[in-house]
Amino acid sequence: MTSRIRSLLNSPATGQALPLALADGATVRAFYVRRSYSAAWCAGTGAKGQAALALLAQAGDYGLVPARYHVPQLRALADSLAQPADAVGQVARLARFEVLLTDGVVQFALHLRRGQLHAFTPSPLEKTGAPFVPAVWVARALAAPGFAAALLRCQPPQREYRELQQALARWRRQPAGRNPSAHNRRTQQMALTLERWRWQAIPESEYVLVNLPAYRLEVVRKGQVRLSQRIIIGRPGQPTPTLNSRLTSFTIAPEWNVPRSVAVRHILPYLKVNARYSPEQDFLANNNYRLFDAQDRPVNPASVNWQAITAQNFPYTIRQSPGCGNLLGNIIFRFPNPYGLYLSDAPEPKRFARPYRALEEGCMNLERPVHLAAYLLGPDSTSAALPTEAQCEANPQPRTIFLKRPLPLHVRYATCAVEAGRLRFYPDVYGQDATLRRQLLNMHKAPQRSMQASLKQHRSKAANGANGTAFAGQRD
Repeated sequence: MTSRIRSLLNSPATGQALPLALADGATVRAFYVRRSYSAAWCAGTGAKGQAALALLAQAGDYGLVPARYHVPQLRALADSLAQPADAVGQVARLARFEVLLTDGVVQFALHLRRGQLHAFTPSPLEKTGAPFVPAVWVARALAAPGFAAALLRCQPPQREYRELQQALARWRRQPAGRNPSAHNRRTQQMALTLERWRWQAIPESEYVLVNLPAYRLEVVRKGQVRLSQRIIIGRPGQPTPTLNSRLTSFTIAPEWNVPRSVAVRHILPYLKVNARYSPEQDFLANNNYRLFDAQDRPVNPASVNWQAITAQNFPYTIRQSPGCGNLLGNIIFRFPNPYGLYLSDAPEPKRFARPYRALEEGCMNLERPVHLAAYLLGPDSTSAALPTEAQCEANPQPRTIFLKRPLPLHVRYATCAVEAGRLRFYPDVYGQDATLRRQLLNMHKAPQRSMQASLKQHRSKAANGANGTAFAGQRD
């Protein structure tokens, strides 16, 4: 058996009766080199081999495709191994089963950890200098008392992934009902979301999570949701990006530095129209805005020829003072990010009642920002004396509070989730599921084309009298 495995891994593919078409031949070869080419799955009763094949056959429960892990070929080989055969043929089939199974399990572990599209990008769960090595993980799982449970521990541990994966396994066992295509679409939606969670796993036990398609912010601690509230996100034309950051402070009664893009697109047109009317019709003053030049000096809006100002030559900065009408509301949570994003109060609370809440220009509005501030402060919230909304509006004095215990912030895109034990589906508000679906479909087609080409080459050689012995029970 040992010599057969060595020969199978070190012989040129062209010399094999049927090519193995391994996903990662180098890794499989290194796996067996460390074992001196001894069998990992077929020794003794082969119980671990059976457990591994059963696990690969259930890859759909994890949002993966069994065929990517050689399940059809492995089942065919397992069937042939149950048939009477000469000793040489039996050993040859065992060796093929052994090597194919290792390749399938190694790939399965890699995809569980990092996802399929980002298989070569370290997961956030991996510490610097200690990358995930799937072959080593498989070897450790083989040495563990329960192989399947040990292997599956490479998955993201956070509740969002874990609960959705369990929900997918249950969903796949439910009858499809009268609309099988709708049932399959939901199955695929869960698989896509699990793929994203593998790229963007959350390593912390306490964190703030924003799920954009759900229009919801949650604070999670030790697998439990401690706080949840509705949010408003960026519209599809200016989508809120996914990111990782930390909440370190927040500002009460903030001043708003109006982004230049907002100033020229939304405020400049009002200023041009306003210039035609009497000085009493001061749009900036009426909305608590102040105008500054490039040297940060105050400018009287009445002194500006607004008809000569365009979006291209706009030289001013606009700020909105704290208080009533401020578009940041009464509180803002700023956090490090390259997009200029923040979490803030909402100027129009009624918008939270809408089912569709992709209404902002990238930033996110909170339904109850003071509740989040109180949670972040913890026991310090009393001593910090957080004001009520009415107090903020009555006495708008800017004040920044720094957190003694900053919390990680993760913004994610998950079009399905388990909420309070119930599986929920959300609209693909930014069309990201559709894009990911196409990417995965193209990825799955590539190995199939490669295998078909190899089989075509093999049949051509056989038709021309090429040497080679077909294994009994092997299916093309």
